[in-house]
Amino acid sequence: MTEKSETEKNENEKKMSTKERMAIVRAQMPERDATERSHTFEEVNLGLTEEMAIREAMRCLKCKNRQCVAGCPVGVSIPEFVAALASRNILDAVKILRADTALPAVCGRVCPQESQCEAKCVRAVKSKSVAIGYLERFVADWAMSHPQECDEAEEMRKVTSTNKSVAIVGCGPAGLTAAGELARLGHQVTIFEALHDTGGVLRYGIPEFRLPKTIIDQEVAHLASLGVKIECNVIIGKTLTLDELRQEFNAVFIANGAGLPMMLNIPGENLKGVYSANEFLTRVNLMGAGQRADSMTPVIKGDRVAVIGAGNTAMDCVRTARRLGATRAMIIYRRTEAEMPARKEEIQHAKDEGIEFVFLTAPLEVVGNSEKWATALRCQKMMLGEPDASGRRKPIAIADALEDLAVDVVINALGTRANPLLTQTAPTLKLNQWGNVVVDEKTTETSIKGVFAGGDIVRGGATVILAMGDGKKAARAIHEYLSTS
Repeated sequence: MTEKSETEKNENEKKMSTKERMAIVRAQMPERDATERSHTFEEVNLGLTEEMAIREAMRCLKCKNRQCVAGCPVGVSIPEFVAALASRNILDAVKILRADTALPAVCGRVCPQESQCEAKCVRAVKSKSVAIGYLERFVADWAMSHPQECDEAEEMRKVTSTNKSVAIVGCGPAGLTAAGELARLGHQVTIFEALHDTGGVLRYGIPEFRLPKTIIDQEVAHLASLGVKIECNVIIGKTLTLDELRQEFNAVFIANGAGLPMMLNIPGENLKGVYSANEFLTRVNLMGAGQRADSMTPVIKGDRVAVIGAGNTAMDCVRTARRLGATRAMIIYRRTEAEMPARKEEIQHAKDEGIEFVFLTAPLEVVGNSEKWATALRCQKMMLGEPDASGRRKPIAIADALEDLAVDVVINALGTRANPLLTQTAPTLKLNQWGNVVVDEKTTETSIKGVFAGGDIVRGGATVILAMGDGKKAARAIHEYLSTS
């Protein structure tokens, strides 16, 4: 494309009326064929082309009241990066996006934009919102494919070191976000990760077909290029204590997540063939169980798999089970589809891939054979009553309505809670009744001076983007603390 035609297109974009922008139909994400992908771990969403992304960006109405930004937990400058993209200034869009978020390629794939930034888009009132998530993914992926143009190393050389050090516990979304923010401010950052690889829940909890490991690797490599150090195989609470970290570093940020599964508390949950979602996904995603012939980690590949729960983790489990060969992969949920907390896109992808949804059904017992293998899931049929404290209609048992579902594998995806490995070695660290770390809401500082916390270890099980928001908030607070101490 000539410079003249490029300029003409930019000028045409600037002159577009609101009516013309409203007439542009929202871009549809290209997807891998459902029949094909249900047997492979290759990424489902294929990404927008450059022309699709630019046209989608032109749908933005350039509102003065930036509601989309208000809906973003990390405060991404959405109108600015979208406007740069619409004007074909992709490099500018990269710079704007990276200035606000450490993990744009991750967010563009797994963030629930439909209930956050896109839900606030004024276009959603009369038509469909701007596909902010798709655009974020496009810009981030473009940056990864143009590393020389998007290299921040030269800019980082201009950052003056504060000679202050920060230890971050956990290499998940909260820890990585805080690390990126603090490194850009000139602090020396070291992340301590308990597992043998980086990414935390991004790597062990989210399947390859939703978030390829190469994306995590590239995002982490970018942070390393900013000077962030990462030490794996270090368990804080065992290898090192929190007190030892506090003595060595000027500040500490706890972001080790909430990796302890909530139990079903029903008979038979200790039978062979019953997994927690954490164990199942970690075996497959982190250790490659069932995906590679040379994997040293086994996983039971059941033909009939029942997943209990209806959140994004449950969708990840059931779709993974399908890819491992299950002919009947089921979601067991005590309410209806209308109450499911999973993203609508994930639910639709699951339907397309042949997942079976068993609604208004609650597990009572895992039934086993004489060799202690799970053979059936005994369930109670339910009906919906009035809304409960969560705002969703309360499930009520239907008398004498029981059903046995034949199963080979049962996966508990009801949620997670705080792992006490770190906290039990820090007696002065204040916890709430659920074992989560208590922090000052404004500063994210814990009961220990100079120690901050965020993400699931504070919130309980939540989303990637909320953990990132906590990491960004904590980084600002830590910077202020280090600047005044």
